[in-house]
Amino acid sequence: MEILRVEHLTKVYGKGDTQVRALDDVSFSVNKGEFVAIVGSSGSGKSTLLHILGGVDRPSGGKVWIDNTDVYQLDETQLAIFRRRQIGLIYQFYNLIPILNIEENITLPLLLDNRKVEQARLREIVETLHLEGRTGHLPNQLSGGQQQRVSIGRALINHPALVLADEPTGNLDSKNSRDILDLLKLSNKQFNQTLIMITHDPHIALQADRVITLEDGVIVKDEVIRS
Repeated sequence: MEILRVEHLTKVYGKGDTQVRALDDVSFSVNKGEFVAIVGSSGSGKSTLLHILGGVDRPSGGKVWIDNTDVYQLDETQLAIFRRRQIGLIYQFYNLIPILNIEENITLPLLLDNRKVEQARLREIVETLHLEGRTGHLPNQLSGGQQQRVSIGRALINHPALVLADEPTGNLDSKNSRDILDLLKLSNKQFNQTLIMITHDPHIALQADRVITLEDGVIVKDEVIRS
């Protein structure tokens, strides 16, 4: 079942001689439960694409449908609510709230939405991420790998349509990188979570089911690694 469809997506920055076409007529779709890596060199457009898929930046043209919603037909308030409920974002530098404890950081999307926390769901995520005994700690009391686990938990708590990971291992050592990748793959399989990951590392990309390669804002390769 298709969960994401992108049609003729463009993003242009600047005007005249300074104009930069970051995305140029990009089209693809993703099925529910797929794990897709998007790769490309610096300036290829992959981060721009992720920001548009995440509702953080509006496209110059084209369409994005997520779970049958035409995302950019929503007004700013509707888009903010949709983003909070349907998209989980995992950043390279964690983006945790320093004055909130780990449980509060994980459940923040629900708290912002005035929704009740499902305790069984929270327990399952905490146990899956091996954060038992840490939920009362503040972010600065955790290692980098543990903080990234918290950001994964925050992305998963809402049962989002999509989880988008922006270089999730870029700030970690090799052991923590392997652990985070294993957890992302586990969330993909255990929760049937659709996952789209940006990475510059081809070895990390090969952990995905499918690899999309961007170059100068254009898809130059879309390759199924495993089905």
